[in-house]
Amino acid sequence: MSEMGAIETPEAILPARRLTLADAARRRRIAIVEQVIETLLLLAAASSILITVCIVGVLVYESLGFFRHVSLWRFLTDKEWTPLFANPQYGIWPLLTGTLVTTTVALLVALPVGTVVAMYLSEFAPAWVREAVKPVLELLSAVPTVVYGYFALLFVSPILQRLIPGLEGFNMLSAGIVMGIMIVPYVTSLSEDAMRSVPMLLREGAYAMGANRLVTATQVVFPAALSGIAAAYVLGIARAIGETMIVAIAAGTQPNLTFDPRQGAATVTAYIVQVSLGDLPHGSIGYQSIFAAGITLMLVTLGFNILGYYLRRRFREAY
Repeated sequence: MSEMGAIETPEAILPARRLTLADAARRRRIAIVEQVIETLLLLAAASSILITVCIVGVLVYESLGFFRHVSLWRFLTDKEWTPLFANPQYGIWPLLTGTLVTTTVALLVALPVGTVVAMYLSEFAPAWVREAVKPVLELLSAVPTVVYGYFALLFVSPILQRLIPGLEGFNMLSAGIVMGIMIVPYVTSLSEDAMRSVPMLLREGAYAMGANRLVTATQVVFPAALSGIAAAYVLGIARAIGETMIVAIAAGTQPNLTFDPRQGAATVTAYIVQVSLGDLPHGSIGYQSIFAAGITLMLVTLGFNILGYYLRRRFREAY
C-alpha cells in the first residue's frame, strides 16, 4: 500500500495524544500560576489603597472629636496656637506659617541646585563622573534626619549667626537650608532620569541647527523633560512639608505666627511630635488637636500633589 493510503495505527496515535495531554496540563499549571500571581499583585495594590483609606479614616474620626469642641471658623481664623495652655487657643496659622516658611527656604535651595546638578549629570558629565556622583547623592538621602537636625543646630546656625547679627539660636532659616540639602538628592535623581529619557533625536536636531550643548540642554532637553522634572519638584515639596526632626531640632517648638525665617517657629509636624510623647490622656482635646493638625497637613500636601498632577499633564500635552 502506498504512503498516501497508509492508515495510522493506535500505537502511532498514542504518543501524539500523550504529548497533547502533557501540553494541556503544562498550560493549565502555567495559567494557575499566572492567576495566583495576578491575585497577589491585586492584593498588594488593594492593600496600599486600604491603608490609605484607614489613615484618612483615623484622621477624620479623631478630628471630628476635636471639632466638636472647637469650631472650624475659630480653627482657621485664630492667630494663636496654645492648646496645651490654661487658656487654650486653637488657631492653626502659626503652625502653617512655620511649615510654609521652612518649606519655601528648603525649595529655594533644593530646586535650583538639584536641577543644575541633574542637568550637568545628564548632559555634560563624563560617564565616570556620573557613576561617582550618583552614589554619593543616594548616600545623602540615606542619612538619618536626626543627624541633619543636629547639623543644622550645631554647625549651620552658628555660621549664620556670624553672618546675620541677631539671628536666634532656633531659627527657620538654618532648618530650611539643611532641609534643602536633604532634598537635593530626590530632585536630582528624578530630574536626571527625566532628562536622560529625552530622545537623542531632539538633541541631534538642535546640534544640526547650530545649537551648542548649553543651549540644547536649557532650551530643548529641559522643556521636553519638564513633566518629569515637575514630578521631582512635587516630591521635593511633599518631602519638605512632611519633614519632622530637622525642624523640631533646629527651628524650635514654639508656635510663632511670622514669615521671617530668622526667627524660630514650630511646624505642624514638630507640634505632632511634641504632643505625641505620651503625656496627654487619650481622648483629651489636646490629644485630638494633633489629628486636626495632621489632617490639615494632609490637605495641604494633597493640594500640592493635585497641582503637580495638573502641571505634569499640561506640560506633557505641550511637548
